[in-house]
Amino acid sequence: MEKKQLKEMSVQEYLDKYMLSRKIEEAVNAAVRAKTPDPVLFISNHMKKAIPSVITKIKARQILDSRGIPTVEVDLYTNKGVFHASVPSGDPAGMYEAVELRDGDKGTYLGNSVTKAVKNINEKISEALIGRDPTQQYEIDQAMKDLDTTEKKGELGANAILAVSIAVCRAGAAEKEVPLYKHIADLAGKTNLILPVPAFTVLSGGKHAGNNLAIQEIMILPIGASKFEEALKMGSETFHHLKAVITEKHGAHDCNFGEDGGFAPNISSFKEALDLVEEAINRGGYNERIKIAIDVAATNFCMGTKYDLDFKAPNKSVQNFKSGKDMIDMYKELCADYPIVSIEDPFDREDWDHTKHFSSLGICQVVGGDLLMSNKKRIERAIDEFTCNALLLKVNQIGTVTEAIEVVKLAKDAQWAVVASHRCGETDDTFLADLSVGLSTCQIKAGAPCRGERLAKYNQLLRIEEELGDQAIYAGEDWRAAC
Repeated sequence: MEKKQLKEMSVQEYLDKYMLSRKIEEAVNAAVRAKTPDPVLFISNHMKKAIPSVITKIKARQILDSRGIPTVEVDLYTNKGVFHASVPSGDPAGMYEAVELRDGDKGTYLGNSVTKAVKNINEKISEALIGRDPTQQYEIDQAMKDLDTTEKKGELGANAILAVSIAVCRAGAAEKEVPLYKHIADLAGKTNLILPVPAFTVLSGGKHAGNNLAIQEIMILPIGASKFEEALKMGSETFHHLKAVITEKHGAHDCNFGEDGGFAPNISSFKEALDLVEEAINRGGYNERIKIAIDVAATNFCMGTKYDLDFKAPNKSVQNFKSGKDMIDMYKELCADYPIVSIEDPFDREDWDHTKHFSSLGICQVVGGDLLMSNKKRIERAIDEFTCNALLLKVNQIGTVTEAIEVVKLAKDAQWAVVASHRCGETDDTFLADLSVGLSTCQIKAGAPCRGERLAKYNQLLRIEEELGDQAIYAGEDWRAAC
């Protein structure tokens, strides 16, 4: 038998608590006044609106992410419906992000199972939340944090807490009868809704691909589009032009994909990679309307105080080490030769000095991903020290919707840009798209314009833009605005 999670009410106690007798009478009277042809349906809908929504059941399960690695999915029930959420997962990044709880049993999914996190939802979290109002996002998120008691959510698991937090957010939107992005905007106290500029991954390297390219991603930003729908078209066309360019220069066998959906030709030179992308942009006729961003993920090839750009090369005889100053000189040259407007993690996550110096040059947007890990304390330090000028928001590094809203406000108050970001292990959940619009991040990084788990986010943005109609605003040239 399943463990009882609340003392069961008698029918009479339930009727008395929610004053149902009076509400039923009001519903019948309303149906009479409306002269409805279907009074039963009318009364049913009227009663749904009359009774406040409460969480009645939470059920979690283990599913697989886009890499075939386990992650958490939740079904949250209220008296208004069932609301689903699944959380992404990333590469373990260390001590600064919330804990992604995994079982560690090497005999099952190579130690990556999340059955402990699932059990925590089905037992501890469920028991604490049943009967609560899903519109009270802050109180529910705080209750889960209090239930965990650890600073980094290591007891229940950030993957468990976040899955429930997102499902609650969806249930709250349904209770208010507003779109999810509007509910998120309300929670954040925002009135403006902005469609973000997408940073489409087109070339993959680093730990996300099996080639010799040291940098993790090269992305394109269609800032010259007039609306998101056009931006998606520009990204898709450029992506297919890039496939043709790679095929012509390297053969069809080099059109393999990395984890985020970008092409992964067997190249190692930064300039060769950027030349391929620039040619694809030009073939589409978008050379003035699409800019380039790169995610260096330099922590992956930092050796002490040096950076090994050939860290993936097989049978290398000489290591291509560069100092922090050498890296700055290289970035300056690349930004001068190519339309690069944004660089993410140009240095190791503990190399604050070189990141600060590079940011001070004002050459491009400098995004803190591994540097910040969406960690409030590190964001505050970076703001105080003028270390970078943009936040990469990965919600699963924080663990709740409320905390995501808080760090975005922190960044925007400092006049930083914000990039809402996916993870390498994704699901088909579209929450990131609604979050980006609701918080007006103005930039979203969700991978390549291919693969279902990436396109789920981009296609959701199409739907949101269509729903907003004449009220839809695409960030475009204001892609860095702290709006």
